[in-house]
Amino acid sequence: MISINKDEILETINMIDDEHLDIRTITMGISLLDCAGGGIDTLCSNIYDKITKSAENLVKTGEDIEKKYGIPIIHKRVSVTPIALVGGDISSGDYIKIARTLDRAANAVGINFIGGYSALVQKGYLNGTKAFIESIPEALAETELVCSSVNVATTKAGINMDAVAEMGRVIKRAAQLTADRNSIACAKLVVFANVPNDNPFMAGAFHGVGEPDRVINVGVSGPGVVAAAIRNAGDCNITELADVIKKTAFKITRMGQLVAKEASERLSVPFGIVDLSLAPTPAVGDSVAYVLEEMGLEVCGAAGTTACLALLNDAVKKGGVMASSHVGGLSGAFIPVSEDAGMISAAENGSLLIEKLEAMTAVCSVGLDMIAVPGDTTAEVISGIIADEISIGVVNNKTTAVRLIPAVGKKAGDSVEFGGLLGQAPVMRVNTASPRRFISRGGRVPAPIHSLKN
Repeated sequence: MISINKDEILETINMIDDEHLDIRTITMGISLLDCAGGGIDTLCSNIYDKITKSAENLVKTGEDIEKKYGIPIIHKRVSVTPIALVGGDISSGDYIKIARTLDRAANAVGINFIGGYSALVQKGYLNGTKAFIESIPEALAETELVCSSVNVATTKAGINMDAVAEMGRVIKRAAQLTADRNSIACAKLVVFANVPNDNPFMAGAFHGVGEPDRVINVGVSGPGVVAAAIRNAGDCNITELADVIKKTAFKITRMGQLVAKEASERLSVPFGIVDLSLAPTPAVGDSVAYVLEEMGLEVCGAAGTTACLALLNDAVKKGGVMASSHVGGLSGAFIPVSEDAGMISAAENGSLLIEKLEAMTAVCSVGLDMIAVPGDTTAEVISGIIADEISIGVVNNKTTAVRLIPAVGKKAGDSVEFGGLLGQAPVMRVNTASPRRFISRGGRVPAPIHSLKN
């Protein structure tokens, strides 16, 4: 029999009530590989039926677990097989029909987002993949809940620079099509290197081809809990600080493991992974930037920020991995600007620049995330930013990504409001010197020599 300690119960209640502890998402991964074949109408019908049947009880199950344990579960989501693999050699118009089908299915089962309008092009294009990528701006503009990702590089394959160039143009087009909504389509689109197959977080979630037919993945949160633990620890040394973070990450991830196992059993769907990433929100106190400031920085972006983030990311992984039977996804610390109150503040006061954020991404999860840039930023500059960030992932054998919003009609110093978890993005200055000649060369950046490990 497991003994229950009253102090531990009170501690968890305090984490939920005062420190913004929550389960950020229960995400059901669903394979659509068995939906392929037939004409576009048959394909869309198969996709709709598979999603709505598989996820019909997902939202209710999440709500029931919330009631049973008193743990907030903020989002219930679905990820599917990369649609470029399912659709194959069809037209961009037919791909948009699939996007509408995904949106209808997501609304039918009541989830918050559906991910997997995705393509894997790190080494080149399959037949139909160019048509798929061409469809992304319209697909995201015409749908509400669909999220998209494109993996343009891996450490093993190198970087597909043709895809990097194309994604700059795709992002610009997506921004223009949703100019009346603060270019929100770009907030649902991410460009990856070394993308994981089991990520429960949007916009980059998709269901990998090596996954089971259906699977449950859970993403936790808890920057506020970590910040409070550091604050309570006082002026301890760095080694002791790392231990405080590890112990706190263990507690947060343990809760995620509990919810994941419970959801798996109730839905009769295999448990996949817990992603132990610290996922912030725009709520004051629920911020990775504030964690870094509790560690001893005057403000996020100051000298020492990258070192603090490296310590935080490592300690979160070490503490969390002991708490779950399977850890995966991204698992670390997120630094999305618009979704983090402390990052927003630091960007607004000029302490945090894109160049500093790029340096920080070398030691944390994901990359340049939810960053608004001036609307007149060229496609070539956007591609150059993507190329820089993707290179960090390829050379360091880690996942990196870019989610940029060139906010139409906005200039540096303005602000863009998205609402909800997407928050508010201060428009950040970018270096406008053109990389056009480099980007237009095309081809592939060869894989780094250390990728030859066989």
